[in-house]
Amino acid sequence: MSRASILQLSLTDFRSYASARLDCTGGVVFLFGPNGAGKTNLLEAMSWLAPGRGLRGAAAADAGRRMPGETIARPWAVSALVADQDDGVRIGTGVETPGGRRLVRVDGQPAQPGRLAQAVRLVWLTPAHDRLFVEGAGERRRFLDRLVFADQPHHAQHVTQYERAIRERMRLLTSDSSADPAWLEGLEIQAAEAGVRMAFSRARTVAALSAEIASRTDRPFPAARLSLTGPAEQAAGDDAPMEEVEAALRLALFRSRARDAAAGRALSGPHRTDLAVIHVEKDRPAADCSTGEQKALLLNLVLAQAARLARDPDAPAPILLLDEVAAHLDVNRRAALFEELTALGLQAFLTGTDRALFEGLNRAQGLHVENGALSPA
Repeated sequence: MSRASILQLSLTDFRSYASARLDCTGGVVFLFGPNGAGKTNLLEAMSWLAPGRGLRGAAAADAGRRMPGETIARPWAVSALVADQDDGVRIGTGVETPGGRRLVRVDGQPAQPGRLAQAVRLVWLTPAHDRLFVEGAGERRRFLDRLVFADQPHHAQHVTQYERAIRERMRLLTSDSSADPAWLEGLEIQAAEAGVRMAFSRARTVAALSAEIASRTDRPFPAARLSLTGPAEQAAGDDAPMEEVEAALRLALFRSRARDAAAGRALSGPHRTDLAVIHVEKDRPAADCSTGEQKALLLNLVLAQAARLARDPDAPAPILLLDEVAAHLDVNRRAALFEELTALGLQAFLTGTDRALFEGLNRAQGLHVENGALSPA
């Protein structure tokens, strides 16, 4: 394992911060302060150090600071010094002009967003996930894909390729009844090639995560049984040959052209897959469990993923971003969370309104956040 840690974080015109600098020791950090102080904004800034749209799912052009009366967000920048046992790297991202596109730099040189995954792997849990099990499948699918991406960085590229091909296919189906069949076939081939890789990546991650959760019998968190509803993912989980699953997906797209054109959307494929979660002890879908049980299930899932990724010798250790998690746990589970973070030896950032929430979190760095200012606890 490469013991990657954020040692320094710098923000310029990001959300509520005109500028800020956070120096870290490389271990667990807890941020406390009143609601609206900027704690989540700091975690979101870190989340932009990974490919994608950060933990809020925002467009890059919208993440900049706005002063009263300003309708367009300002250009912004986030940079970090990331170090492991052997070396360090400076990574940064931001928008240089109002409404501009996102740029990435590694050690001062322009880079593609995917390059960030070679420096850090981020896993996060926020209050927005509190209703994950009762919301629509799209939210669970995005949550799943973020877990898969932390495990297999190439997954994000396959998702992008698949979604682009499906979008273009639907544009042809809904705008031109006499669309060139060869063009449609080419797009369906592209979608099937990327979609089958998405499905196999998801299936591998869910299988490995399920095994990890099953091994965590000594934790006071409820165990979850995971499964995927998509036909391609189910076939991948049954060890079907990839070529066979790809051919089936391509045929399904061909056969559904008329139906998809009438519906105005693609009605089948990996973009419709759902993550099913069952509370093992109660043998009940997570959606039917209490709010507290759902939160504990979700936290156990995230911790299991972090523990599993931490054993990967060929990639950076994961960094956890846990927003307002401690407040929703009872004393025993809160103590278990702190104990596990210490045992894993991973860097983690936790937020909460009250410093008392973090009592018992030994050897952690505490910072008070208020009015966009950081001060040591």
